[in-house]
Amino acid sequence: MAKKLFVGNLSWGIDDAGLEEAFASYGAIEEAVVIRERGTGRSKGFGFVTFAEDAAADAAIEEMNEKEVDGRPITVNEARPMEPRE
Repeated sequence: MAKKLFVGNLSWGIDDAGLEEAFASYGAIEEAVVIRERGTGRSKGFGFVTFAEDAAADAAIEEMNEKEVDGRPITVNEARPMEPRE
């Protein structure tokens, strides 16, 4: 079953391919997306990586949380569902 990870504190220069590359050694990735602002297209500094297997995602959380990527220590944990906005 697929597991989605939240990745925070990304450098402004990282793109979807760079995010996928940073996590590729842990297993098959279904999707890697850096979230961008609508108007400018600039990175918001976080993204999501979806792994095909839970074990690969768990290994990525364990090893990548607080690891430096592109000069910044990233935060990695399991993504939570988006909360409804009012």
